[in-house]
Amino acid sequence: MGAGGDLDGGHGHGHGGEGGYSGGGYGDADGVAEAIDPDVDLHVPGQRAERPGPVLAAIAAGGALGASARYGASLVWPAAGAGAFPWTTLWTNVIGCALIGVLMVLISEGGRTAPHPLVRPFAGVGVLGGFTTFSTYAVDFSRLLDAGEAERALAYAGLTVVGALGAVWAGAAVTRLATGLPVRGRQGRRA
Repeated sequence: MGAGGDLDGGHGHGHGGEGGYSGGGYGDADGVAEAIDPDVDLHVPGQRAERPGPVLAAIAAGGALGASARYGASLVWPAAGAGAFPWTTLWTNVIGCALIGVLMVLISEGGRTAPHPLVRPFAGVGVLGGFTTFSTYAVDFSRLLDAGEAERALAYAGLTVVGALGAVWAGAAVTRLATGLPVRGRQGRRA
């Protein structure tokens, strides 16, 4: 946090979102704050200005697509009842997290050219953020507890966390292998 509680170091830009500042007085030798978004080069004056309109529009459009896909999945594979295991939400979150792993490798590690600056807000925050769902996960957990299914609720909570984290890792690792990028944690090992 910057002076006076601003998240962007007191620059008056509100928050350090896409193209924002990391704030807190940290910067490089030129005194330019570090970019939170690696797609932004804050040494280029035109990239320092925040233009939230296109970013918000990309997120909204992607979110509508992602949420619609999640809703479609719930229609195709509806929950069986009050105490039923919420498989649709679990698999939606696991699949979404795997796709987040794929997307982040392709955007941040794999490109020979930088992707369009709205790819990550549209696909990552919008589509995949709308597709995955923490709120439904919390409601499903609460619903299972209310139905007296504490063991099932705890299993669901644990499976979701382990599955989601494992899916991000697996999606990223498989994408690195498929694209020929180095798999992290293997640089110092010999085959």
